[in-house]
Amino acid sequence: MNPRKKPKFLRPMAEAYRRLRKVKWRRQRGSQSKVRKKLKSKRKMPSPGYGAPKALRYLHPSGLKEVLVFNLKDLEKVNPEKEAIRIAHRVGKKKRSEIVKKAEEMKIKVLNP
Repeated sequence: MNPRKKPKFLRPMAEAYRRLRKVKWRRQRGSQSKVRKKLKSKRKMPSPGYGAPKALRYLHPSGLKEVLVFNLKDLEKVNPEKEAIRIAHRVGKKKRSEIVKKAEEMKIKVLNP
């Protein structure tokens, strides 16, 4: 949903070492680091300016707000036009199938059926 394109924030030197490619961003702290100094041709650093607009924050890529559901009673509070449900991890198979069935009747999108 985010209209702006963000660069991939890889750890500096990640392309040189295979073990670093999977590692998430680490802030540069070296005194001579070109990335920390934000030189023009070097890798981009994450900053608040890359954040999504407030209206789009915390939304699922489908454009709906996620609501965590534990039981059938929680479904009554959901607005199908603006919200989608995610069934909690600790809900068992039996209750999960009941929740999915009820959500279909109420025309609520289930993100993890």
